[in-house]
Amino acid sequence: MHQFIEAAGIALGAIWANKLRSFLTVLGNIVAVTSIIAVVSLVQGMNEYVTTAIVSNVGADTFTIQRTPVIRTAEDEERIRNNPRLTIQEAQAVRKASDNISAVAAQADASGRLQYREQSMDGVAIHGVSRDYVYFSTFTAEQGRLISPVEVDTLRPVTVLGWDTADRLFGPASPLDKVISINDHPFTVVGVSEKKGSAFGQSQDEFAIISLGQFRKLFGARPFGLQLIVKPRTPDLVKPAMDDATVAMRLERRLRPKDPDNFGMFTSDTLLGLYHTATNGIFAVLIGVVALSLVVGGIVIMNIMLMVVSERTREIGLRKALGARRRDIIWQILTESVTLSTFGGIVGTGIGFVLALAISKVSPLPASVQPWSVAIGIGITAIVGLFFGLYPAMRAAKLDPIEALRRE
Repeated sequence: MHQFIEAAGIALGAIWANKLRSFLTVLGNIVAVTSIIAVVSLVQGMNEYVTTAIVSNVGADTFTIQRTPVIRTAEDEERIRNNPRLTIQEAQAVRKASDNISAVAAQADASGRLQYREQSMDGVAIHGVSRDYVYFSTFTAEQGRLISPVEVDTLRPVTVLGWDTADRLFGPASPLDKVISINDHPFTVVGVSEKKGSAFGQSQDEFAIISLGQFRKLFGARPFGLQLIVKPRTPDLVKPAMDDATVAMRLERRLRPKDPDNFGMFTSDTLLGLYHTATNGIFAVLIGVVALSLVVGGIVIMNIMLMVVSERTREIGLRKALGARRRDIIWQILTESVTLSTFGGIVGTGIGFVLALAISKVSPLPASVQPWSVAIGIGITAIVGLFFGLYPAMRAAKLDPIEALRRE
């Protein structure tokens, strides 16, 4: 340990004595580690953000039934083109099909115009829901209340607004019990949903929830985007509930045993799997390309260490003449190489974190600083210094002390 500390002290002294050369030597490592830390932080932030968004919107213990499954090829798109739309009758069939299912909510989505006095908003998401929607945690009310099942059944013109929608229409005033216009139809505000934030710069809080019956009045009797949200009785019953729902849907649609499903089912895990499949390759290529600069930085370090060995030939010869063993010389050069490389890794790690946080501040891309990425960044540079310092160390250890002392 004492020998290592002594060698590290010599290396740090050499770095300080040759500041510009040392900086240029580790510049490749600084750039590489900065890029790796920034990319890893942004990737991890993106993964956490997407996971949270999917789970909050879909629910960890629910699944959805939609008109179309996952589309992977042109053949898939052609095959599902004529899939029938979902119906309320199918929602009722799924609900009655199994004891594993506790609630089934139908939801249709469209966009419309909201107005309160002089304030108006265009392109607001309008969600039409059936009576069971109150059993799903994705629907909340921070102020007031949700639309009751009785109000859904009786087509009462009431609505729950998203946080941003209420803020833009009413400002600091309370929106509760106020009458707004949705596509020129009056609705009474009974609640305001909890704030969800934005996704990639797009607000998730600009919406209005109304009963599905009122939705049909505004947008037509057969909404195109109708989907069914299914909640099993317990989270561990998601798979059996999906199997039961599949059987109910096939029976309702009178599909023969050999006919493929003409509908799609999604859980939060399904959507997360699609996201990771689409992005893992891109992220791997990004990190791989950035890692190439580590190799370049290692080669630079090796060349500089060869120059250091050449400059310090007489010193090495004197150390060997005074009794330094071959492994002592190897250890000294390797320690200097690793210290130099690790110094670049530490600087690059700090700059990488600052860069990632700066990008997250000025763009919708989130960043998540992970402690393990610090260990990876510094550890990789230490390995690079060790690997590329090995040849200069072996060359220094082979020097003949008599010939080395003769060198000018």
